[in-house]
Amino acid sequence: MRTLLHHTDGTPFRDLNHNGTMEPYEDPRLPVEERVDDLLARMTLPEKAALMLHGRMLPGDQRILPGEHEPFPSGARLIPDRGLTHFAMMAVPDARTMAQWNNHVQDLAAAGRLGIPVTLSSDPRHGFTANPATAHTGGGFSTGPEPVGLAATDDPALVHEYAALIGRELCAVGIRVAIHPMADLATEPRWARISGTFGEDPERAARMIDAYIRGLQGEHIGPGSVACMTKHFPGGGPQEHGEDSHFAAGRHLVYPGGEFETHLRPFEAAFAAGTAQIMPAYAIPSGSGLAEVGANFNHDVITGLLRGKYGFDGVVCTDFNAITGMEVPGVVSLPPRHWGVEHLSVAEQVVLTLDAGADQLGGETDPGLILAAVASGAVDEQRIDASARRILRDKFRLGLFDDPYVDPDEAERVVGTEAGRALGREVQRRSLVHLAGQPTTGTRLYVEGVDPAVAARFGSVVDTVAEADLAVVRLRAPYEQREGLLEQHFHSGSLEFPAPEAERLAALAATVPTVFAVQLERPAVLTPLAPHAALLLGEFGAEDEVVLSAALGRTPMTGSLPFDLPRSDRAVAAAREDVPFDTRDPLFRYGHRAAGAGPA
Repeated sequence: MRTLLHHTDGTPFRDLNHNGTMEPYEDPRLPVEERVDDLLARMTLPEKAALMLHGRMLPGDQRILPGEHEPFPSGARLIPDRGLTHFAMMAVPDARTMAQWNNHVQDLAAAGRLGIPVTLSSDPRHGFTANPATAHTGGGFSTGPEPVGLAATDDPALVHEYAALIGRELCAVGIRVAIHPMADLATEPRWARISGTFGEDPERAARMIDAYIRGLQGEHIGPGSVACMTKHFPGGGPQEHGEDSHFAAGRHLVYPGGEFETHLRPFEAAFAAGTAQIMPAYAIPSGSGLAEVGANFNHDVITGLLRGKYGFDGVVCTDFNAITGMEVPGVVSLPPRHWGVEHLSVAEQVVLTLDAGADQLGGETDPGLILAAVASGAVDEQRIDASARRILRDKFRLGLFDDPYVDPDEAERVVGTEAGRALGREVQRRSLVHLAGQPTTGTRLYVEGVDPAVAARFGSVVDTVAEADLAVVRLRAPYEQREGLLEQHFHSGSLEFPAPEAERLAALAATVPTVFAVQLERPAVLTPLAPHAALLLGEFGAEDEVVLSAALGRTPMTGSLPFDLPRSDRAVAAAREDVPFDTRDPLFRYGHRAAGAGPA
């Protein structure tokens, strides 16, 4: 970041010459709490209300989808018009453009009455998953496996190193809050969000969470940190029947095995690591003994458990658009995820959220929602001050009041370096799991799901199985295609390959020795493939070159399964959603790594 504090037009950002014009809250020599006290005393109620909204933003006006749809507003006008200072980036272009955009919005904020800087946040951007509601690709960042692949390495030191790289790259472009990690446990194999978790075992997940948060934040939050917003408290893994809580079918978390407290274990590790922020779950923690409303609205969850039992005093930001839904102009209108409180008015839901203890309304952009709650007498300004204080504290700790600007030249130098990409590929390699069979060799390669240009570096690529002496087939874990623009991105339902596809793959493997490399975004049922594969390997987001090198025995596979792989859909349906390792007679057990996979 810049050592000289200037706007993009060259004028000083803060008066550090002490000529009598600098306010106390602008003075970096004072303790953070004193600066917070001073600024909070100067703020109007509308300014505090705006602070409690965490909107979305695109750099400039961009189209969400190709075609003739209306552009999605960047959100930048919300800074001068409504005073918002928190935005989740929905898309990130190249590093230079993103850094320039950060500086632009900081200029807009600095022109305000108090000059409160903008905090930019983001869902994960360093993996292979592209889902407009949960994770993104692009931007030139150094790419590694999905978080569940980090768990497959079972190497906290490696995870810490990679998380630190993620933090450096995000910080370089101006993104200072990570809306991750997910501390949810992968105890329900059908759930669409498993790739974002650290697996099924609460102890391994806890180790990974600790390393990940410390890598992003450092041991203490400061100007070089990216603050973590750990989610989805009190644990979003035990989704009823595996349905996701973005949709009404997934409105319940369930605990038929009585394992509610097991799902708190990774969050306890997050608290110990100093996570700055927490995001509650959309879903209702049904049968947990807590109130039967979504966690965003749940006083028992936020004030009772999170703030009471665990003493957490950081920012709590609701999951996005729980109250009002989301409108993508000309594309789709997404309903709110207000599970358990659908019968209440928007005004009543806002009051309930604030009473529960939340500090920010994720996805909301209208300060009138909060101002109306105060005007009604249901919420007093002292309650608003408590949230504003927590939010301001993080802005000060991150150094945004001292210098919110980034250097576009430095962003280009930091993001996607060869060293960063090499580390990403190393983590990809270390996450590969040898499930069955042995690496094999071949000179005439038939490939599916692999870039032929990459495969050509490993042998001669042929057009038909009959010409090949080895086939390498990359597969996605099976899922059921769902209707709806957003739901299509959530891979849910059956974990079994359709019978015709399983028969085709078996026939292919009977013709030529075949490597099946399965991208395990969920615990796929591999029962039809295992007997026929010359080599069966699991991956969690990896480049073709990494997979081919392992498939041909050139690099070892040292990862171990971060969850059980079930034998059938029937076994999954019979298991309890909240209980780890409850699937009967799994095909491959948690921790599995085939003999000959590589050094222990």
